[in-house]
Amino acid sequence: MNLSKKINAFIKITRPVNVVITFLVVVVAILISQENNIEFYKIIFPSIVVALVAAAGNIINDINDVETDKISHPERVLVLESLSKKEAIYFYNFLNILAIIIASRLSDILLLIVFGSIIILYFYSYSLKKFPLLGNVTVASLTGLTFIYGGFVTGNPIAAIAPAVFAFLINLVREIVKDIQDIEGDSIIGYKTFPIKYGIQKSKFLILVITVSLILYTVYPFITKLYKIEYFLIVMLIVNPVLILSIKLLYDKEKNRFKIISNLLKVDMIFGLLAIYLGK
Repeated sequence: MNLSKKINAFIKITRPVNVVITFLVVVVAILISQENNIEFYKIIFPSIVVALVAAAGNIINDINDVETDKISHPERVLVLESLSKKEAIYFYNFLNILAIIIASRLSDILLLIVFGSIIILYFYSYSLKKFPLLGNVTVASLTGLTFIYGGFVTGNPIAAIAPAVFAFLINLVREIVKDIQDIEGDSIIGYKTFPIKYGIQKSKFLILVITVSLILYTVYPFITKLYKIEYFLIVMLIVNPVLILSIKLLYDKEKNRFKIISNLLKVDMIFGLLAIYLGK
């Protein structure tokens, strides 16, 4: 394999779109939490740290999911053998070590959050995701924690709680959708995810309940005057309509609807970030 293809494989295994979104989450969390203007490097370096941890988490997840990915995600790097497991493990360790080194230069609390997140992601990839909702809640909680982390950068984590709840709920929905999408591969290797244990219909109902709760919650930051009219307009014109569309697709017969929903929710997260940033 030539060098450019190898480099592309190293980039692809990190799931760069997700990594960029994670980076932006921290940037937005810092900007909305700051009480005084913060130096540029104090925004960039903490954001890079979390992006590195997220990239490493995606790698260790792929390392442990090779067998199920042969069915659910045959396009993944390790399934195609564009990278070896050994290369992926080395890259995983490198990214985590780099994240810890940078975090250690920032603050003790940020280092603690980063180190704890690395440990949790490791156990998630090896065991937690195999159990009903436990893995889903773990990933969603870590996504919400990303906002809190950004709040700690500015010394004002309270300001990050409202968007952290939004991030938790929308990612919890997306994680359950992904479990439905991966049900065939997960069942073969003995995972006991919520869709496998309780069925697709109950999973759809759970997604419906959480999504409706999320839609109702999006009104809270506006009516309590946490965020301004810009937030409300983007939420009402884009974020919530996409959530409603996701519910509609959930009950359609389209074969690839779960993948479509997952991608829609990822895009919706970006618009949610925009609403939060402009509304603050």
